[in-house]
Amino acid sequence: MLSERQQQIIRASIGLIDQFGIQGFTIKNLSKEIGISEPAIYRHFESKVEILSTILDEFKQQVMSYHADFDTAIAGGHEKIGSFFAMIFQVFTENPTLVSVIFAEEIFRNEPALSQKVVEIQNSNEAYLGPLIQSLPLNEAVSSTPVEMISMMFLGPVRLLTRKWKMSQYSFDLREEGKQLIQTIIKSITL
Repeated sequence: MLSERQQQIIRASIGLIDQFGIQGFTIKNLSKEIGISEPAIYRHFESKVEILSTILDEFKQQVMSYHADFDTAIAGGHEKIGSFFAMIFQVFTENPTLVSVIFAEEIFRNEPALSQKVVEIQNSNEAYLGPLIQSLPLNEAVSSTPVEMISMMFLGPVRLLTRKWKMSQYSFDLREEGKQLIQTIIKSITL
């Protein structure tokens, strides 16, 4: 469990990355943003990498919590897929600055530990979606397509829509557009 100060550091870090990119995310800028000294930040986190790692862990935990809480609550594959992505869109709607961190490969490229965390999140989502996709009555055009490829047919457009939403200054309802996107993908791959 994160302390109140750690949560404050995380929120400020996400805000800095969102506003200034990874280049603007320095401990010096972070200390100014929060109003505490740089050494005070290091009492809570060893490094920027640990801060970023914590952000990814928190996001992963939200996703894993969803898997555990809603897995048995919803019956069909269509509904579970729709509900899963509705949760993702809701998380981003409530925390729009998080998009800058979750979908920013340049942050993770030179840090193997962070890259691994992103891969774990992707693998977790694919592992959750796989059985749901297999439960769908797939049409002939995709019935022999590997499940991993069909998962990407969901995850890629979701990423693109979310980035478009951010780049447009949040000018549309991500939850509504996301719902339409997921329904369209499901219709295009099922009987």
